[in-house]
Amino acid sequence: MANGCSCCSSGSCTLPLSKEEVKSENRAFYLSIGLGSLFFGLALISEHFFNFSFSVYLYLLSYLFLGYDILFSAFKSILKGLILDEMFLMSIASMGAFFIAAYAEACAVMLFFKVGEHLQEKALDKSRRTISSLLALKPEVARVLRLGTEVLLPPEEVKVREIIEVQPGERIPLDGEVIEGISFVDTSALTGEGVPKRVRPGKKVLGGSVNGSGLLKIRVTHPYRESALAKVLELVEKSGAKKARVEKMITRLAKVYTPVVVGLALLIAFLPPLLVKWGLVSLGDASFSTWLYRGLVFLVISCPCALVLSIPLGFFAGIGGASKKGILVKGASYLELLSRVKTVVWDKTGTLTKGNFKVKKILPAPSSSEEEVLFLAALLESKVNHPIANSILEEAQKKGLLLQDEVQKVEVVEGKGVRGEVKGRPVLLGSKDFLEENRIAVKGNGEAGTEVYLAYAGEFKGSIVIEDELKPESKKTLQLLQKMGIKRHVLLTGDVPEIALKIANYLGIKEVFAGLLPQDKVFHLEKLLQEKSQKEAVACVGDGINDAPMLRLADVGIAMGEKGVDMAMESADVVLMQDNPFLLVEAISRSKKTLQIIWQNIFLAFGIKGLVLFLGSLGLATMWMAIFADVGVALLAVLNSMRAFK
Repeated sequence: MANGCSCCSSGSCTLPLSKEEVKSENRAFYLSIGLGSLFFGLALISEHFFNFSFSVYLYLLSYLFLGYDILFSAFKSILKGLILDEMFLMSIASMGAFFIAAYAEACAVMLFFKVGEHLQEKALDKSRRTISSLLALKPEVARVLRLGTEVLLPPEEVKVREIIEVQPGERIPLDGEVIEGISFVDTSALTGEGVPKRVRPGKKVLGGSVNGSGLLKIRVTHPYRESALAKVLELVEKSGAKKARVEKMITRLAKVYTPVVVGLALLIAFLPPLLVKWGLVSLGDASFSTWLYRGLVFLVISCPCALVLSIPLGFFAGIGGASKKGILVKGASYLELLSRVKTVVWDKTGTLTKGNFKVKKILPAPSSSEEEVLFLAALLESKVNHPIANSILEEAQKKGLLLQDEVQKVEVVEGKGVRGEVKGRPVLLGSKDFLEENRIAVKGNGEAGTEVYLAYAGEFKGSIVIEDELKPESKKTLQLLQKMGIKRHVLLTGDVPEIALKIANYLGIKEVFAGLLPQDKVFHLEKLLQEKSQKEAVACVGDGINDAPMLRLADVGIAMGEKGVDMAMESADVVLMQDNPFLLVEAISRSKKTLQIIWQNIFLAFGIKGLVLFLGSLGLATMWMAIFADVGVALLAVLNSMRAFK
């Protein structure tokens, strides 16, 4: 076997078989095993109690029923130039056993190899199905209401702002906002969250969720290609693309290991008889059949299927188990990196805090009023998509302010604020530094919370204090990560130092950098990456929107929550589908467990194979031991790998 066993050699480790394919394969397998085992049993009875010569024909029938497909696959491999794949090795070993009249062993090689391959394929198909089950989230059609008529269309053809109807029990086809109806929506398949969410008019829903008992009318907010569901499916389809370091190592090793062991098997089979014949050595049993048997035993043992199959299966199982919990990992390499994380860089807003800002207080300057400050700020923020902007607009709506004036020349200054013009006069809203850079004298009030400052027509008008709230899971998450050996936590935020330090002290984060622009965050992250050792990894956790540069730069970029899905495909390596930082603990725990299982498989395979190979070279191992060293060890490794699902 050059680079993989039959289960994976086709490269189809990402898509499960259809029901029809499974039924067809099962029928062929059970017919082959049934008839082959029947003739095998009759041959054993005939050999021991009746005519030995007749039993040879029964063995031959058993061998052909059990191994016809293996022999055919070996022949196809030879045509492709793959003369060292497992089918070829098993064919040569079993035919060699027939040649030296070890008929029972020849049939046993085929029988147990075939059963082992079938069970391995079952396990692999289960892992495929766990991951690809997310692909079934996409509804085939959407019920679109056009001119009062219901039209069934593929989700890709539905336009933004169109109204779709979702009946009870149906899957929501696209992201949107509920405009009519009340229901409970099950998002468990998409986010891993078990409790259905209650939705009503004004609430947003994600495509792929299942509607409960109420009829919903939803206004589409994103085209299908930009929806959360489409991006999650894209991530799932690519989840097997990136191999882990240990997986690449074993693949490279198999390419060298198999030819070397096959060469040794040939030497064992032919060299000792030749040396005896030439009079160079003297051996107790120098018959060709004895040494050929030993070489064949060595050949059966040499197949590295337990290694090459169980390792990708282990990562598949780990990724599949994580996906059931709402943790989407882009590939095995990132699952492996999670196990080596020693430093976590945290964004604050929307990651450790809820990101649901509320206006706490409006502090007008002597020359202004609360109403004027809120009105001008809301007017400017009406053109901006940001959590703080939303909180100011909500407050304006609550106060009944009508934003009738036109705001022009709106420009967002990243990390600082926003500027524009109202009635031809400049308006500035943002940080204290932003206004002072524009020569506006600002007076702070020392209020707890995020304070945004307003200037109009070159004059300071006042400030608005915004407050956020910590997520209840944040403290527990930091505590458990500390216990897991991840001691270094760094908070990088654009918020003011007073708030950042208050939150960091409560959570136990010792390294805090506040008042940062996006480029400042990248600078600090680069320093952390330079300081770490090669065996360690730095993870960055953010909402996937403002933190995109950091998520790309970190060893493992982790986007959290529904807000992070849009940017996650481009920036993040891991997506936590709930707004819950505790999922990071689950992700790292699963990563460590998966790597532990994989290394167990490696030591198991090398240990048992090495022992039986050594015994085989001394003539102490039988073909039955060789079968266990190949098929038996592979099955043990596969069963061990399946623990990563749990």
